[in-house]
Amino acid sequence: MPIYKDVFESNRQWVKNMTADQPDFFSELAKAQNPDFLFIGCSDSRVPTSTVMGLRPGKVFVHRNIANLVVNTDANGQSAIEYAVTHLSVKHVVVCGHYGCGGVKAAMIPADFGGLNGWLREVRDVYRHHRVELNAIEDEDARYRRLVELNVYEQCVNVTKTACVQKSYLQHGYPIVHSWVYSLEDGLLRDLHFPFEDALARIREIYRLDAAD
Repeated sequence: MPIYKDVFESNRQWVKNMTADQPDFFSELAKAQNPDFLFIGCSDSRVPTSTVMGLRPGKVFVHRNIANLVVNTDANGQSAIEYAVTHLSVKHVVVCGHYGCGGVKAAMIPADFGGLNGWLREVRDVYRHHRVELNAIEDEDARYRRLVELNVYEQCVNVTKTACVQKSYLQHGYPIVHSWVYSLEDGLLRDLHFPFEDALARIREIYRLDAAD
């Protein structure tokens, strides 16, 4: 399997390139991580996080899953948010979806996907919340793209509901929650401008946690 062996050769070339201008790059990187971003994205192999952001290793703390979901009962995702916000003090939390997302597309199909059903239901719930807007879009591809965007928005809301994000923002003024979408067709990131401060104020009318004061 040549491609397997090629990975190690590519790795050695990558190390050579990274240390060409900064010989101590990896020794310094090993001492600690101080990322500015928590990036919550899709597991899709076509969306390489640090690469599309143009950032070097150590700048982005990453959590990925199918359809970039933030689920209250997902201990993995909630732990990643807690660690990034409370212990790494990230300044920005980004939820990034992408057009052409297979998870979002599957959620639009009335079919049984077996073990994926419970996960995809989170996206279907987003569709249910926004069904009036979505059903008014006649073009299926346009409806699909809009659901990708709305899913990102709702996951930003879910991030904002968490106690650690509320507490940190009220105490320190960060992190700010952002909604992005990535286009596979042109490689560009687009900011969907999630209104974080307004959303936080509305969310805390119901999801206000005493520990956040």
